[in-house]
Order: sequence, then structure tokens, then C-alpha cells
Amino acid sequence: MNENITNGSAGADNKENTSSPEHKSGFVNIVGNPNVGKSTLMNDLVGERVSIITSKAQTTRHRIMGIVNTPEYQIVFSDTPGVLKPKYKMQEGMLAFSEGALTDADVLLYVTDVVEDPTKNADFLAKVAKEKVPVLLVINKIDLLKSQQELEEIVNRWRELLPNAEIFPTSAKEHFNVDSLMKRIVELLPAGEPYFGKDALTDKPARFFVTEIIREKILLNYDKEVPYSAEVIVEKFEEKENSIHIMAVIYVERDSQKGILIGRGGSMLKKVGMQARTDIEKFFGKSVYLEMFVKVEPNWRNRENKLRQFGYLE
Repeated sequence: MNENITNGSAGADNKENTSSPEHKSGFVNIVGNPNVGKSTLMNDLVGERVSIITSKAQTTRHRIMGIVNTPEYQIVFSDTPGVLKPKYKMQEGMLAFSEGALTDADVLLYVTDVVEDPTKNADFLAKVAKEKVPVLLVINKIDLLKSQQELEEIVNRWRELLPNAEIFPTSAKEHFNVDSLMKRIVELLPAGEPYFGKDALTDKPARFFVTEIIREKILLNYDKEVPYSAEVIVEKFEEKENSIHIMAVIYVERDSQKGILIGRGGSMLKKVGMQARTDIEKFFGKSVYLEMFVKVEPNWRNRENKLRQFGYLE
């Protein structure tokens, strides 16, 4: 696999011309509030681990595409950051990814769960209610419910908020009702040629998934402000036939965060590196030599030049 993980895919402006008139293709965008299981659902629908998953909110920071191909159709799924009221310029960029997903969808998946307040982020929900494209409301985590009556009450509440949406109670974690959701998505796809090569998995380059895997390990191993103040950049990705040499830099905002991230005698950074290397090797199927460094970049979440460099602003 080369650094372009699309495995020979073309860009969106280079559609393939090999499809039959019956072929379907479309963009299926996944939106919703933080921590409702959007990334878990995306990975289940795609059949690959494209988005990182943790129990912490705001795990997804970018818009990530996962592509499903069959001879009959191509679905370009798009996972987006959870909708929130921005506190930093970085979060303004994240919200823009989510709002942008409303403008270019052929099918929209609005994901909620059985515990969140339906009125949360009402402004965004009002925009979803005005959508002209088909909206599928996914009520996730129904495995947490104790009775059918609880589910019916939740469904009725959402019918009032999104009267035009089709409702799919699911458990992405348990793969419950996901096949029915997928079947309906395929039915709603418009006819058209594929947007990417038929062997494409995602639109992101390989090094993006390296940064996501490292960031996932940071989210899992640290508490409080450290995971949310950290950004990972891959400065070197040198791939050979059986191995990859990667050099990554973790940026934080303060010296105190750098100290926590590294740990006594480098113990914490070593732990993160070992966990990340194991997953990166599984992802690429090659041995990996991973070097990681920590640098302080004060207030980077509010600095436009850094946010452009890190891919949050265009």
C-alpha cells in the first residue's frame, strides 16, 4: 500500500466511466451531537475501522469519508465532528465540517441515542428538519433500554421534531438493525457513476490515519485538558516493501501538558507509542518504526495559521 490509502482511487472530479446505467452512487453524510455513536455506526456501515472511537466526546475532529463499493453501487459515507457551540476557533472549523455535510448530501443520517436530550443544539436540528434530501433518523444504543415502551416514547418524541425523517432504532455496537439501515440507504441512492475508484476505501491519505491512531491513544491514556489540547502531525512517512518509518510530532499548548504527555522518564509517551505502533502495523500490514516528539505551540486552537496547517480551516 502506498501513502495514498485510497488504493488507486481517483478524486471526486475524476469519475470512472465504466459503470452501467443502473449503477447508483451518492454521498451519505452522518451528523449529530457528540458521543452518540456516529463513528461506531460509520465503521459498521463501511465494514472497516475508518474513524477512531473512544468514550470521550469530540473524538472526531475532521470530516472523514469511508467508501463502500459493489458492482451495483458506490456509497461515500462521511463521518463528521459532533455538533457543539464553539469555544475555540478549532471548534468553529469542526462545526463548519458538520454544517457543510448538510449541503452536499444525497442521503442524510442524523444520529442520536436513547439518553441525549432531543432539544440539544436545536438550531442545527432545525436545519436538518428543513432538508430536502431523504433524512434517516438513527436512534442508537437501544441495547441500553429496558422496555419496548421506553423505545416507543423516544420514537414518538423524535417524530415530532423530525416529522419527515424515517426512523431506525439501532445498536451500532451490537450491529442491531444496521443491515436494514444499509438496505434503505442503497434504495435511496441516486443513479450515477462512481465518484472514486472502485477499490477506494477513503479519501484520506495514509498519514492521516497514523495521526488519528496516535490521537486515539492519547484520548485513551490521558484525562482533563491534555487530549483536547493535543494535535498530531506526521512529518515523515517513508514506506518500503515490508516496513514503514514514521516520525510524528504531538503539539500541545503548554509546558505542563508536555510534561504530562511525556511522563516520568518518558514512560507515558513510550506507552502511547507502543499502543499506536501495534495498531498502525495492523492497519498497514507492515512492521512500523515509530518516532514521536512533543512540542509546545501556545494557544494553537485559536490561531488561524496553525488551524490551517492542521487542516481545520481552508
